[in-house]
Amino acid sequence: MYEFEYHRATSVADAVSELRRQADAKILAGGMTLLPTCKMRLAQPSEMIDLGALKELKRIEVGDKHVTIGAMTRHADVAASEALRAAIPALCVLASGIGDAQVRNRGTIGGSVANNDPAADYPSACLGLGAMIVTDRREIAADEFFQGLFQTALEEDEIITAIRFPRPSSAAYIKFRNPASRYATVGVFVSRSDAGVRVAITGAGENGVFRVPAMEAALSASFTPDAVASLNVPSAGLASDMHGSAEYRAHLIPVLAARAVETCLQQG
Repeated sequence: MYEFEYHRATSVADAVSELRRQADAKILAGGMTLLPTCKMRLAQPSEMIDLGALKELKRIEVGDKHVTIGAMTRHADVAASEALRAAIPALCVLASGIGDAQVRNRGTIGGSVANNDPAADYPSACLGLGAMIVTDRREIAADEFFQGLFQTALEEDEIITAIRFPRPSSAAYIKFRNPASRYATVGVFVSRSDAGVRVAITGAGENGVFRVPAMEAALSASFTPDAVASLNVPSAGLASDMHGSAEYRAHLIPVLAARAVETCLQQG
């Protein structure tokens, strides 16, 4: 790795101040992406700003209408939260399937959302539940936050502090995972609430996470597995790589969506 300065932030304001002072500084959350990237010499930050000491960013708050998860909350803590399991069990299922035990005990929800890897799990939950991304200065709707491969609406000196998820009547996440990395070859998040039906896909899009309006319309008319199982998903715009062709991913999307709907129906 290259040389860099290390700064252990004492507050969110302190971290923002350091970001503004060092033009090419990087935030260190769990480090599950940043550190390997630096080891491969694909990134060379002048400073790493560690948020690990900020206890206010490590929390899970369950309310009547929303669930708020602090940005530095680890995947393992999301997976193990009984209060969250009672409110939005799909988030616990999603978190329990991220990487391996080592990754789940280091990686954070804020780091994953800010990185916006095209095969990551949390972006689909944010988009599939209509979450709000809370930063040190504003709130950004998930529909506006994710803007392409590894691209988000965050400013250079902006830090995610929490994710706020509306509580749905039911939600489910089904993933066909890469057996080595455990990233999603295709992941489908389906939710149903008073605001309507949302379907978000990760792992399949050339430009990252996306919604499927045709599936949302079909499920709004009939919330059953059959409503989406036979839908034709065009392969244009889908990723094609050694793990699966665009046509294969197009086939997987309705299959996994039907399973997600079935899981939702089991929740009542």
